[in-house]
Amino acid sequence: MRVKLPLNWRTRNYVGSIFGGSLYGGVDPVYMIMLMKRLGPDYVVWDRSASIRFRKPGKTALYARFVLDDAEIEHLRALLAAQRSYDAFYVIALADAAGVVHAEVEKTIYLRCRDAAPEAGPD
Repeated sequence: MRVKLPLNWRTRNYVGSIFGGSLYGGVDPVYMIMLMKRLGPDYVVWDRSASIRFRKPGKTALYARFVLDDAEIEHLRALLAAQRSYDAFYVIALADAAGVVHAEVEKTIYLRCRDAAPEAGPD
């Protein structure tokens, strides 16, 4: 999946670059929803944590790319068959059209088989 985050009156801050909240909001739910759809209803999927690192101001549209291939989904299913839960970690780069990275968002997603007993944490 690809996301384009434009610089416009909704996303621009006081100094003319893209708001940090807009950068994060543009990528926040994507991996969680992708994992929910790809793993299916037999799995619990929750955002556990996130952080953002600003590298340089976004003064043009920025782009993010999200990939979950079949091999990763099968790997996650195998991990969850062998252990109660797993925290999947993803790094999303927000880059301009030339490929220059302006921000990186790190996401940790909690995964568990629905029939496994929950631990302390998301349910």
